Amino acid sequence: MNKLLAILLLALSLPALAALEVAGVKFDDKAKVGAGDTVINGAGMRKRAFFKVYAIGLYLPQKAATAADALNAKGAKRIAIVTLRELTAEQFVDALIEALKNNHDEAAMKLLQPRVDQFRSTMLTIGNAPEKSVVQLDWLPETGTRLTFNGAQKGADIAGEDFYRALLRIWLGDKPAQDDLKEQLLGKAAG
Repeated sequence: MNKLLAILLLALSLPALAALEVAGVKFDDKAKVGAGDTVINGAGMRKRAFFKVYAIGLYLPQKAATAADALNAKGAKRIAIVTLRELTAEQFVDALIEALKNNHDEAAMKLLQPRVDQFRSTMLTIGNAPEKSVVQLDWLPETGTRLTFNGAQKGADIAGEDFYRALLRIWLGDKPAQDDLKEQLLGKAAG
């Protein structure tokens, strides 16, 4: 009996490794991104008007409480998105590019534009993204930004950590796609 009680107490004292759940989508507490290990920083849901658009999780090498810390984190990173309704690739990528423009001045966008065009072109190869499609935007320090759709890599990796930081600013910038979603990705509010 004492052994059983000791095992139970030990189990209760271990940190919980529960996945975050947002709109029925579970985000694991850890993810292997390329050669790097990451942890879930936060997760939330993107809404537009009264529509649920997608659930999103942010994975970083270690937890970050501020947007600056998340943007400047060294090592592999992941933005994991699961669609909550059918979207066309064009709708999705155009909304992302609009949010990019909201968080960058004209000079910064000019520097990013060739890679934004590459990203847009690659996204358009997806066509339609049915509900529950999984889009991953990974930062792999060795090669760049990798787009994966439902487990399959799409296009070539896009060079430059500045491009990945630009993508992160869609959700973590001064003019995020959704204010409460920014807080959720920074682990400050429940998704």
